[in-house]
Amino acid sequence: MTRTKRYFEDVKEGDELPPFTVDNLTRGDFVKYAGASGDFTPLHYDQTFVEAAGIPTVFAMGMLNAGILSRLVADYAGLENLRKYKVRFATRVWPGDSVTCKGKVTKKSVANGEHLIEGEVQALNQKGEVAIQGSFRAALPSRG
Repeated sequence: MTRTKRYFEDVKEGDELPPFTVDNLTRGDFVKYAGASGDFTPLHYDQTFVEAAGIPTVFAMGMLNAGILSRLVADYAGLENLRKYKVRFATRVWPGDSVTCKGKVTKKSVANGEHLIEGEVQALNQKGEVAIQGSFRAALPSRG
């Protein structure tokens, strides 16, 4: 997505953030994230380990999902404007899953000289199950 600069005056409570989907997450994606983050927990890459633990296959790191979802907020409000980003993990994301990220603005306010927007975000798998949900606060520039 190409980011459009948003101004506080142009945003309304209830506005939806432009959704996007990441299709077909792979074991390779999990391994790449492990290398970038240093999270080498075997649950995310070692099939023998997960089967011994009674889990059918490896699954994505929660923070990989949080990172994918954070792109929604960064594209909408600008990473430099983000003041708070909070998530809660709800279900696992498996190899082959697709994740659709969406959200909406829930509040506008002015505090301490900043023009703030707040919102709710979530990532759903291809079955419509919530994989991760959260909230954000961002300070947008004002036209005035």
